[in-house]
Amino acid sequence: MTYSRRFFVTAALAATVAVGGLGTAWAVETTPYSDAAFKAAQTAGQPILIKIDASWCPTCKAQKPIIDKLAAEPKFKSLKIFRVDFDDMKPVVKAFGAQMQSTLIAFKGATEAGRSVGDTKEASIAALLDKSL
Repeated sequence: MTYSRRFFVTAALAATVAVGGLGTAWAVETTPYSDAAFKAAQTAGQPILIKIDASWCPTCKAQKPIIDKLAAEPKFKSLKIFRVDFDDMKPVVKAFGAQMQSTLIAFKGATEAGRSVGDTKEASIAALLDKSL
């Protein structure tokens, strides 16, 4: 059986579209932290996750795909995720009372609903996010 150039071009295009579609299905928006955006989300009563992390932190890297997967679930569609850089935003880290990177803090509107440090278990991170709803 021989294949034409058209067949290969069509197959490559279809594969590109399929892979591109998978990427957008898991795309979760994480917003760099700002006081104004955080206060606006609190005022709106949104579920909020403060993610205090560092680019060099292996635990933070392990948390990212778990948080992305959970945040893509329909029940978390209104979850607002703010990233606080542990190294560059020390006053914000201190204001949240965080002692180390890989700290996750859930808010239900203006009220802190729970926090965890160094957690990489999907079930317990899901339970934390549930508290923000």
